[in-house]
Amino acid sequence: MSSRRRAGIAGSLVTASFSAVLVLACTAVADDQGPGSGKGGKAVDEAPAGVQLRTLLPEKISVDNSSKKTAITATVKNEGTKDSGDIRLLVVGFDGLRIAGVQGCSAIAEKDLPEGSNSGFSCPVGSLAAGQSKSYAVQATYDLSKAGKICLPVQTTDGKKTFWQQGPVPFGTTNPSPNAPATPLLLGTDNKPVAPGGDELPKTGVGRDVLPLGAAGAALIAAGAAGVWWSQRRRQEA
Repeated sequence: MSSRRRAGIAGSLVTASFSAVLVLACTAVADDQGPGSGKGGKAVDEAPAGVQLRTLLPEKISVDNSSKKTAITATVKNEGTKDSGDIRLLVVGFDGLRIAGVQGCSAIAEKDLPEGSNSGFSCPVGSLAAGQSKSYAVQATYDLSKAGKICLPVQTTDGKKTFWQQGPVPFGTTNPSPNAPATPLLLGTDNKPVAPGGDELPKTGVGRDVLPLGAAGAALIAAGAAGVWWSQRRRQEA
């Protein structure tokens, strides 16, 4: 096989490999949060007659392993038969999950945060009609070396009554993947961080795979060249 043909085949393989890596990377960071879930939610104070409030969180989220950023959709819903009256929704982070911002909401002062929380936002929902819901885009960061929880209380505007509270409920994974582009987390799952100094997880990505294979290939080529040289030398001496 000519050297030009070998180079062409090698170039095609590299192009195909690069395309495959791009497809895998895009798939890994795709944000499909799935249906909403009220897991970890409970009624607290009695709501007005005909009002039934609850919240929903995505069943799964994805954390970017480089930036530690993630996006969460928080929804409050009135499943009753009457208007809710003016209410507010709090979005509060605990441990490794820190709330960075919630669209249309204001940050809760540190002195007013619930005990044990690290961040929070207050959202003026207004009055929800029967069957109506309202969703909020939540921006957050997640330190995957820790557990992380989120809490969604639904309260009167003065905060004196809490009609419903979801959480603090964890997002987490029992199979951390720090070397992948993103780590998927499931609602209601305690996070299992990678222990510092613990067993290293299998590596993924172009840099981790190609370099060892390249070194092995170079060693095989060198060994083959040495074998050819030795065979030629023996024939000449004979």
